[in-house]
Amino acid sequence: MSLKLKLRQIAKMLLQNMLLPCIYFIFSRGKIEKGLVLFADAHHSNCPFSMRVMRHKVAKMKGVHVKEFYLDLKKCSKHELVRFILDFMIAYGRAEYVFICDTFLPVSSCRKRSGTFVTQLWHSGGLLKKAGYDSEDCVPSFYKGEVFGGYDLWTVSAPCVAPVIARSFRQRYDNVRSLGISRTDIYYSRKYNDLCRKKFFEAHPEAVGRKIVLWAPTFRGNAAEPYVVGGEDIEKVCADNGWYLIKKLHPHMQPDDGFPAERLFAVADILVTDYSSVVFDWLLYRKPFVFFAPDLDDFDTERGFYVDYHSFPTTVAQNAAELSDAIENELYHRSAAELEKCVRYHMGSCDGHSTDRIIAEIFGRKEEEI
Repeated sequence: MSLKLKLRQIAKMLLQNMLLPCIYFIFSRGKIEKGLVLFADAHHSNCPFSMRVMRHKVAKMKGVHVKEFYLDLKKCSKHELVRFILDFMIAYGRAEYVFICDTFLPVSSCRKRSGTFVTQLWHSGGLLKKAGYDSEDCVPSFYKGEVFGGYDLWTVSAPCVAPVIARSFRQRYDNVRSLGISRTDIYYSRKYNDLCRKKFFEAHPEAVGRKIVLWAPTFRGNAAEPYVVGGEDIEKVCADNGWYLIKKLHPHMQPDDGFPAERLFAVADILVTDYSSVVFDWLLYRKPFVFFAPDLDDFDTERGFYVDYHSFPTTVAQNAAELSDAIENELYHRSAAELEKCVRYHMGSCDGHSTDRIIAEIFGRKEEEI
């Protein structure tokens, strides 16, 4: 880990363990504001995809007042950061409900009052690479503080995921529930998928009639110093075979071009990824995929997996020659039954109704407590 990154982590520890708890103490002295619901994220400048379906439905509920707090900390000024933290903490101190979908220190830093219910709508499904406290890239071993603290509910994509999330992110086991991932509900909308296809082919008419390969790798390293491998190989393979390549890197590495990965699932014929959890959202379309991992041995040693990497219904390729054969094989020979079995195991609770179940769990529970 570089010195710059270590200094950033130290600054986060000071913020989490000293400043934020003091601010929360000041602004949590009054009464809870009934019906006040906060949506917050520190990785985007507007509502993240993972919370949009939930925000839309909650905002339509009676007796609810929604406030939203979004800021991309990588792109903001110090003044914007201070203003964001203060505004959120003032609202958090009296909020009844809070929704987040990623790490969010202003929530995890404070011993929150019992009248506030925090839901973590985690942004990925399934089980693949190690994360949370199981990964040095996610939470450095020297870090002091509860990075994922303060949650009352953490929603996951299938029963197999719940105990792993609870252990690796240090959650209470009964707080991690396989209610499904809210954002995946949109994939079951015919209107949404038709619109995705229409807009894409209007912008890329040269892709019409060709096999479309979506390359969506995860980043290596950590969020502050990310990189990918295999880019030149996949470009050559697609060019040699006449396939249309869409490169979609992690948001940490690629500016928004209007076509985020989730809008390309309806368009692409096959996904090529490595260790990215994007594969689990993709699985809901019941389309084939390829694991392309030139650095598999190193990645397995340095980070590791929760499940056998070779257990997925796909071909694992580690060089350009293997990749070409793998894509060809998966496009035309993969069993639909094998894909369906994988969907049920990793994404079995994502059936298009996850958001309604989560809402019933949160607001129904609160009504019972009252």
